[in-house]
Amino acid sequence: MVENETQKQTEQEISNPINLSILPMTSTVKVYGPPNSAAVSRVLACLLEKDVQFQLIPINLVRGEQKKPDYLKLQPFGQVPVFQDESITLFESRAICRYVCDKYANQGNKRLFGTNPLEKASIDQWLEVEGQNFYPPTSVLVFQLAFVPRMKIQQDENLIKQNEEKLGKVLDVYENRLGESRYLAGDEFTLADLSHLPMSRYLVNACGRGELFTSRKNVGRWWDEISTRETWKKVNEMQNSQPRQNA
Repeated sequence: MVENETQKQTEQEISNPINLSILPMTSTVKVYGPPNSAAVSRVLACLLEKDVQFQLIPINLVRGEQKKPDYLKLQPFGQVPVFQDESITLFESRAICRYVCDKYANQGNKRLFGTNPLEKASIDQWLEVEGQNFYPPTSVLVFQLAFVPRMKIQQDENLIKQNEEKLGKVLDVYENRLGESRYLAGDEFTLADLSHLPMSRYLVNACGRGELFTSRKNVGRWWDEISTRETWKKVNEMQNSQPRQNA
């Protein structure tokens, strides 16, 4: 699914450049963007699950560095992240994650994108559900509840209500599914679960809507499990260590 400009604005929270001295500078894998961006953090979580060393290149979104000519050569839509692996350049976080899982199939979490066609199809199925059904109402809620107040404009209460109802219906489907299996695509943690982490973090921590998960027994259990994975804790540490950056 294409991550459009409006959706990106709900995902990207600005942070100071990372101290690159603490990162593996010799790595051929590079990720461009701030770790507080939901799309960037999705890729970081995947790389950590796969034990792939990477260098994180800071992009100052407030200053519009993602719209400069050199960056647009890498990402023509002026969004984050951009991913480079030797001579390969990719954008769109979900596509990047699939690539990482396939290229580095024999290291780290080997089940992250499945080991046979049926497993991969099931994971892709739920990745599509995340992108097409979970993400749209969640992105509206995050924008209205977390970003609009910072912009000092009035929240659209009708829009908030409509999207809470839409998301609730999606989570009802998840509740049933997670009563049948430990995770969305089966009994192993996969990209299907990982891809939900970034926007769910905003929804729970920045928007105070954790009850959308905890009010559903199976969804609440699932969220507790995926959000406390060591790899996601490392992403959170990267995010929390970055103070906001001004223009």
